[in-house]
Amino acid sequence: MLTLPPSVGIYLASAPTDMRKSIDGLMAIVRNAWTLDAYSGHLFVFASRRGDRIKILCWDRGGFVLYYKRLERGRFKVPLLNATVQAVAIDAPALAMLLDGIDATKVRRPKHWAPPGMATAAKSIDTRAPA
Repeated sequence: MLTLPPSVGIYLASAPTDMRKSIDGLMAIVRNAWTLDAYSGHLFVFASRRGDRIKILCWDRGGFVLYYKRLERGRFKVPLLNATVQAVAIDAPALAMLLDGIDATKVRRPKHWAPPGMATAAKSIDTRAPA
């Protein structure tokens, strides 16, 4: 299980990405298409067209880190996303399930408790899309 603080955003590309892109190409997508700060320390997740490869881009104290995973058998269960947005925010458990090959759309999560007045804010975090 990935343990990330809630301040670290995880953004999943809504469309397949050319896996020939390296750090600079993926950073250009984050900055230009998604209009997000690539140096923020957030994780930016890209899946291949066939669904057997995933790249995660992250800035870490003085340099970019590129995590790359290729499945030898099977496909990652990337959820179907709205084509009108470039990327969607997901949480760490959803990323962990994705990397483990679990279909997150078939997992039922319990409702999490939130303090009064925070219930609507907690709901909007799971569905926000970058501007």
